[in-house]
Amino acid sequence: QVQLVESGGGLVQAGGSLRLSCAASGNIFSINAMGWYRQVPGKQRELVATSITSSSSTNYANSVKGRFTISRDNAKNTIYLQMNSLKPEDTAVYYCYCNARVWTVLAPLSDYWGQGTQVTVSS
Repeated sequence: QVQLVESGGGLVQAGGSLRLSCAASGNIFSINAMGWYRQVPGKQRELVATSITSSSSTNYANSVKGRFTISRDNAKNTIYLQMNSLKPEDTAVYYCYCNARVWTVLAPLSDYWGQGTQVTVSS
């Protein structure tokens, strides 16, 4: 019902930058929040950054504050994650996340996930 397509991952040296993009499409009535999570093998998926539609507020994991910036283009249902000063410990699969209603205002809020994009930071 909601498809999330991510792009922008890749290999970068420590100290470098990458920009991730995620576009949401489908039968979207409204989006409550969008964001990014990441996961490394053997560990739980963890929050990186989120953006709440109603308040335009953002939230970041302590480990990325001051280095990563989340932004949105609401007209395009797209979010971005600008990642600067990357560290080897940022290496992970990054997943786009969307909390949205589909079709009508009566629909419940549901979570949707992208397929993930690999970010690898070499030392």
